[in-house]
This record gives sequence, C-alpha cells and structure tokens, in this order.
Amino acid sequence: MNTIKVDFSNTVGAIKPMNAVNNGPKSKAAVQTRGNFESYKEARFPYARTHDSDDSTAYGGPHVVDIYRVFPDFDADPELPESYDFFLTDRYLQNIMDAGTKVFYRLGQTIEHAPKKYYIHPPKDFKKWAVICEHIIRHYNEGWADGFHHNIEYWEIWNEPDLQQDNNSPTWSGTKEQFFDLYEITANHLKGLFPNLKIGGPAAVGARQYMMEFINEMKKRNVPLDFFSWHEYNCKVETVVDRVNFVRSMLDEAGYEKTESILNEWAYIKGWGKSFVYSLRAINGIKGASYVTGVMAACQYAPLDMLMYYDLSPGAIFNGVFELLSQEPLKTYYSLYWFANLADLGNAVSVESCENVYCVAATDGAHHGILLTHYNDDDAAEPKKVELSWNEMKGKYKITVYRTDAGNDAAVITEMIVNGAESAEWHATLKLYDVCYVDIAPIE
Repeated sequence: MNTIKVDFSNTVGAIKPMNAVNNGPKSKAAVQTRGNFESYKEARFPYARTHDSDDSTAYGGPHVVDIYRVFPDFDADPELPESYDFFLTDRYLQNIMDAGTKVFYRLGQTIEHAPKKYYIHPPKDFKKWAVICEHIIRHYNEGWADGFHHNIEYWEIWNEPDLQQDNNSPTWSGTKEQFFDLYEITANHLKGLFPNLKIGGPAAVGARQYMMEFINEMKKRNVPLDFFSWHEYNCKVETVVDRVNFVRSMLDEAGYEKTESILNEWAYIKGWGKSFVYSLRAINGIKGASYVTGVMAACQYAPLDMLMYYDLSPGAIFNGVFELLSQEPLKTYYSLYWFANLADLGNAVSVESCENVYCVAATDGAHHGILLTHYNDDDAAEPKKVELSWNEMKGKYKITVYRTDAGNDAAVITEMIVNGAESAEWHATLKLYDVCYVDIAPIE
C-alpha cells in the first residue's frame, strides 16, 4: 500500500497561479455558434498570456496584439493615436477580462514558421520600438487614444529570442547581442515610466547556456528584471522541477532574488521528431491531463511563481483543453478547473506522497480540497493501491471524490459523510493517468 498524507493544519503559503494559460476564450459567432466562453469563465484561469494570438482568426488575427499589427507602419509617429490600430486587440483583451481572467501582455511578434520571415527581425530603431510599447501600455492602462484603465500588470518583452531551427530562427533573426540591446533599452524605458508594473521576459526556450548569458548580461548592465519567463516542453515531471530549481538558483546567484520565475509555455512533449504525433495525441487525452496535474502539483511546492499552459487558441494543435470541432472541454480542462478550486480555498498545505503519485492540497480553514494523479511516462506502468489520509476532521463533513480517466470526465466515484472524526482516509486503486479531486466540505 502506498501512503499519501495531507496535513491541513500545516499551511505552507498561498496556492500559486499554476493554472494560468496562453490565450483567451472563443466567443460564439453570429452564424457559426461554436464557442467556449462559458466553460473558459467557469475554469477561472488567473492569467492569459497573449502570445501567438495573431495566428487565430477567432481573436482577430492577423490584426491583434503583435507590435507590427498594432503599429503597422514603423515609419509613423508613435506619439499620434492615428498611427495605431487597436480595434481588434481591444475586443480580444476585453473578451479575456469578461471571462474573469487577467491579461499577461506579450510585447513582440508571433512565431513565423514559413520559409520567409516578415516581422521577427530586429526593429530599425530600438528606442522607437520601446516608445511604441509605452503607448500600447498607456492605451490599455491610462486611457490614451480612447483607451482603457485595465490595470494590466505583466508586460513581457519578446518571445523565444534564442530559438533556432536549422540555423533559421522563427522568432528572432538578429544576433544575441542585438536582442540584449533591445531588451535593455525597452526594459529601462518602460520601467522608468511605469515603476509599478512588472516588466520582464524574454520567454526563453529554456537552454541553460542562453538563460545564464541573458541573466548575467542584464545584471552586468543593471537592467531591471521584474520577472524572468522561460519555456519547458517535457514528458517527465521531475525534469520540469529540476529546471525550476535551476532557474531559481541562477536568478538568485545573479542577484535577482526578487525576480519572479514564470514558466509560461509548457505541455506534454515526448519528442519533436518521431514522437511528435504521439505527443499531440497524449496532449489531447488522459495522459496529457495527468501530466498537467502532476506538473501543477509539483510546481506548487517548488520555487516557481507561475505556470502558463500552452495553448488555448481554438484549433491549436497544443490545445488539450478544448476540443477542436465542438470547443467542448477535454480531459485537461478538469485538472485546471480543480486546481482553480484549490486556489479558491487559498492556502496550500503540506503533503507527503509516494513515487509517481503527485498531490497538492489546500484549505480555507474549514473547507478542504485535494488534487492528485498517478503519472508515469511509461504507458505500461501498473496501477497503484493508495491510502490517502488527512487530519483536521473535527465536525461533520461531506467528502466527494471525483475522477477523470480514459472513460470518464469528473465523474463522482465516492460520497461519504464523516462525523466527529479527527482524521479520515480514502483507499483506492489509481490506474495509470487517473486524476482525482477530493472535496471535503463542512456540513453546518
């Protein structure tokens, strides 16, 4: 028997935004009525990053978010409102916020996979590019150019400047030194004007050498770094946690102890070659849901400030949350939804788990929740018999256990009433990739 112990009397900090995402909901069209707005809203995603939004016509692509979309003529005057085209981006951001999700705005360009690149080149004038970014912020936070007061806090400079594919980058055609210059100029300009906002980046691919060079160079140049964003596509939870620890130690050693570490692109990927199609199938099924649950659970207790799942764009091949044709929830949706339940409770509590069972739990002092999964990248791994026990059960409680597996979505598998016990337990056999949520609600 494998034992999992949850101590609701031992809080270990707030539940962190491990269930943030990339991109927003799809509203229903006038004729084509598919949409996921209500399901998106019910999931209570804390943040949505606006990267690759330009690829989706559902959001207004190719006329949203990217600098060269919002400011289409780089030779225009950045001080004039008529130089900007905010219309569709306004609608897109409003849709995200109407769903109760905060915007995490990526300043830069959508990835370009085509052989010819149009917009991922270094700007002709780095300072002017920074001034354009300034006015985008003013439009959304200060009402400039018939704008808004959205109070968008996170502003990310560029995306994956270190990505190389056959010596032909789809994200940054310039040199490493050119990007360092662009980042320095933009970060200093924006932070000088908006000291209360969080300015960061660069959404690095995740190569250790580049990340170290970027961080050390920014420190050498005395550049502010409110958050460091980076990416990690993997199939092993432990590998993700190892990278989380490495990034935190790297930031601390460079003197960026207060800089947030944000993993803002991640999903199950076994490999980019022969295993890629297998990976996409996993993303859209129960294995992907289990992996997402395991990573969220492990990273809640690791030195990471935010996770942002990639990607919720309608039709995106990495979208394991909403089905392509119907926009109905897939299995990973329920894992993210249940993590939001933990966030609503507020306080994470200590957990002792066992090998390949990942668990996270939370409490508000009276109402408790536990999210767990049996994950192993080996598809032939055997089921696990587990004993889940917890304390702080004085009074009368209703315990409901939900499970998502290959054949069920958030199905109720156990309901029981506990009255007057100081502790309780649940025995179960977890099949590989089972995801379970235990709701422990007080009864008045």
